[in-house]
Amino acid sequence: MSDQRKRIFIVDDHTLVREWLANLLHQEADFEVCGQAEAAPAALAGMIGAKPAIAIVDLSLHGGSGLDLIKDLRETCPATLIVVLSMHEEIYFVERAFRAGARGYVTKRDSTNSIVTAIRTVLAGQVYARSDILARLAERMVGQAVTNPAGSVELLSDRELEVFRRLGEGQGTRKIATEMGLSMKTVQAYSARIKEKFGLTNASELMREAVRWVEGRQTT
Repeated sequence: MSDQRKRIFIVDDHTLVREWLANLLHQEADFEVCGQAEAAPAALAGMIGAKPAIAIVDLSLHGGSGLDLIKDLRETCPATLIVVLSMHEEIYFVERAFRAGARGYVTKRDSTNSIVTAIRTVLAGQVYARSDILARLAERMVGQAVTNPAGSVELLSDRELEVFRRLGEGQGTRKIATEMGLSMKTVQAYSARIKEKFGLTNASELMREAVRWVEGRQTT
């Protein structure tokens, strides 16, 4: 029976989330959790060996971003299908995840059964997200071109957005570099690009803008 189960690898930086997911998936007779990781490098190494059918990936990770991990997995483990489980509900995060190579997107506010439904839908060869999210995504992709005014986070690349988010959460350059697996000079270069795109003149303005954005997301 075990060789007929679909192997699933869980990537999330919170132990409680990984344990909850593992317990939930163990209740499905045709699923088998074959590995877990909290950081992007360990996840990539683990999946190369485990060869899971499905990877459940959070977008906020230690040692890198979930978006970067998804892109790396498309190169190194092309047979592994990816379902994102994230706290980020904004449509631009969903779009970036699908463009990176994910096949499903579940938010952490969705019902418990949503992750199981997402896995089964993706295994069946379809794309999964909540119906209202899919509708908004379709509107963005087939409707009129989206115009991004100065100061919009949608002007940022995936890595610039990750740096911006971490700045808004109070992380300093050194911590961001460590968490993302980058050099401090690289993080500083991303920060400089963000300031340019936002029309900001110094690090204090960048920090205020990042904090304002993070706080605004938490109240919506």
